[in-house]
Order: sequence, then C-alpha cells, then structure tokens
Amino acid sequence: MTPGEMARIHSAAFAPQRGWNADEFTALLAQPHSSAFTAQGGFALTRTVAGETELLTLAVAPDHQRRGVAHSLITEWTQSTSTSAETAFLEVAADNTGAIALYNKHGFIQSGLRKAYYARADGTAADALLMTRALTRG
Repeated sequence: MTPGEMARIHSAAFAPQRGWNADEFTALLAQPHSSAFTAQGGFALTRTVAGETELLTLAVAPDHQRRGVAHSLITEWTQSTSTSAETAFLEVAADNTGAIALYNKHGFIQSGLRKAYYARADGTAADALLMTRALTRG
C-alpha cells in the first residue's frame, strides 16, 4: 500500500478531522523500527523498539468497516511483534467508543489519560486514553 493510499483511507476513516497526508506517511515509514500492516481497505502503522510496540494509527475505509479488517490488523500486529516486544500500547480518543471496544476485545486496558489531547475541527477537544497490554514473548 502506498503512502498516498494510506492518506486516502486515513482521511476517509477520520473525517471530518484532518487525516494524515502522504508526506507524513512517507516520513513515518522511513523511520527506523516502523512497520505497516495492510489489508484490503485498511492498514495499521506501528513502531517497535526497546521491548515495546506502539500502534501509531489504524485506519479502515468506511466501506470496509465492521468487516473484521481492524480485528485482523491488530491480531497481525500483536502476533508479529510478540518476538521483539513485551508490551503493546496505543492511544485512542475517549469518544471513539467503537475503537475502545475493539481494543478491549484484544486485551488492552486503560493505563493513562491525556486531557484535551485531540483538537477537533469544531474547536472542542477530546481526551486521549492510553491503553496497554502485555505480549507473550517468543
């Protein structure tokens, strides 16, 4: 999947908020320890280093949502990084109840809170939940 395709999916998945652009995806993918997991209609971008793996973003195009794409991407990410990481973590907007439920199904629990972290297009702000889960190494 190209950075341009990632940008299109990200913008559609997070509308009306600002999606990341192709240059941002190009820069992230060029960084050491970054990985992309892709599926038809979706992707996950991660960084794994020093025994930890972080979900930087996960996006599924609206016409592919509720079809198990995100579930498959999370499963692939956590299984493939369990040989090099002991902990997986992510942050998610506190008002993104669908994503929170998905992460809970995958064993993630809230481990922190960033107040008013996400600026919204309408001028409001949403808190970010920090979520973690242990991985079985090896």
